[in-house]
Amino acid sequence: MDYILLIFTAVLVSNVALSQFLGICPFIGVSKKLDSALGMGFAVTFVMTIASALTFVVYQYMLLPLDLGYLRTIAFILVIASLVQLVEMFIKKFSPTLYKALGVYLPLITTNCAVLGIAIANITAGHTFAMAVVNGCASGLGFALAISLLAGIREKMKASDTPDCFKGFPIALVIAAIMSMAFSAFQNMVF
Repeated sequence: MDYILLIFTAVLVSNVALSQFLGICPFIGVSKKLDSALGMGFAVTFVMTIASALTFVVYQYMLLPLDLGYLRTIAFILVIASLVQLVEMFIKKFSPTLYKALGVYLPLITTNCAVLGIAIANITAGHTFAMAVVNGCASGLGFALAISLLAGIREKMKASDTPDCFKGFPIALVIAAIMSMAFSAFQNMVF
């Protein structure tokens, strides 16, 4: 039951993009097309899941025993940067069209505060290894859900009669704000 609640909370209640407002740069920037949004969502999910596992191990078995807990953020950034480089090489090799569609936003996963935020939140919350991995994966899936929903809505908005002053980035912010309000309704759900 704890894991189900953790997943529900990470995906809907404390959605990393719509409730915690982390990772907004790729959230807005890559959400123009559904294909690239899905690719970015799953890349972030993969990186967030693996980063949650690795940062937990680095913190618990390297930094704490050596009394170097104050180096947590730097160590986590190094782990995340390494993972993103691996993902970038993999996507470039096996899906050049997705690599081209993601463009500059793929390397931005390195500095995506959502990935770092979840890694730090796992340690701060005192999660076990399994809970940290589940939370990382569920938070990534929540990001993928949010960016996919935004991309789908933005694709539909291209066919609508939007005033010129709202076209592009402004309407994306309005849509994201409305989505954030909609997701806030999950905060009052109690199991």
